[in-house]
This record gives sequence, structure tokens and C-alpha cells, in this order.
Amino acid sequence: MEQELEKWLQRRGVAVDEVARIVYELQRPYNPDLTPAQCADSVRHVLAKREVQYVLYTGIALDELAEKRLLPEPLQAVMEADESLYGVDETLALGITHVYGMIGLTSFGYLDKVKPGIIGLLNNKKGRIHVFLDDLVAGLAAAASARIAHQDPRALRYCAPDPAVE
Repeated sequence: MEQELEKWLQRRGVAVDEVARIVYELQRPYNPDLTPAQCADSVRHVLAKREVQYVLYTGIALDELAEKRLLPEPLQAVMEADESLYGVDETLALGITHVYGMIGLTSFGYLDKVKPGIIGLLNNKKGRIHVFLDDLVAGLAAAASARIAHQDPRALRYCAPDPAVE
């Protein structure tokens, strides 16, 4: 199913490598041995999760329906205006960010504010509606970045003391 989802993303102007570039920029300061290929692999691992697939399919479908003016009012007007108080787009994206814990949430907040790379392009694309997709791509990048952080062998691990030894 992830290959089909990659086609959906490509149809909307998003390539895995563009998302991987954002992941690379997020994690490179903490992981100097990181490669862009590892970042693309992490994005694909996140895309392989069924709950992520369902969220992306839903958001992309809503954007496409809005472009075709097939949503009922007032939702159609909200989507066309990309209403700043709507918030459902961010809420849906949070379903992706939480797949790899709280670090994904903090990265998502940063990406949603700064809108680097393809996220900014989607957000500013005139003539197309990407109310959901810009946030979903930010969520995808945040989750892929968090996955890398969790797998970094240099990450410190702490253990609680054994109460029987005290």
C-alpha cells in the first residue's frame, strides 16, 4: 500500500526525497553520520504504517474534493480560504507525529511554523488546495525524524535503580 501512497503524494507534487531532505536537516545536527538515504528509508518506514496511510489518504482526498468544489458549505469556503482557525488539518497531522513519541510533536511544531522545503511550497501553492497536505507532510517528516532519533545508538539510555540492591 505504501507504493500506492507514494503515487498519491507524487500526484500532489510531493516526492519522498523532498520529505527526506527535511528529515536530514532536522536530524543532521544531532547525528553527523546520517545520510540522505537513511532519511528516505525512515520516511518510507513511516509510510508503511497503516495508521499513517489512512491519515494521508483522508487528508489528500479532502484537499482534492475541495479543489473540485465538492465539499458542503461552510466547509468548502473554509478550505478555499485555508482558514487559520480551522485547525483540523494540524489535528489530523498529529496522528502521524505521535507514531514515534513526543519528539515528533516538537519537530512538527517547528516545521509547521518555519515551513521549510516542500512544506512551504505546498502552503503557498496558488490554484491548488493543500490545506491538509502541507501539515501532513510536516507530520510525516517529524515522525521520520523522531524515528531516526530513537534509533541513534549514541542516544543515552537510563535505567531505574534496582530497589532490591538498595
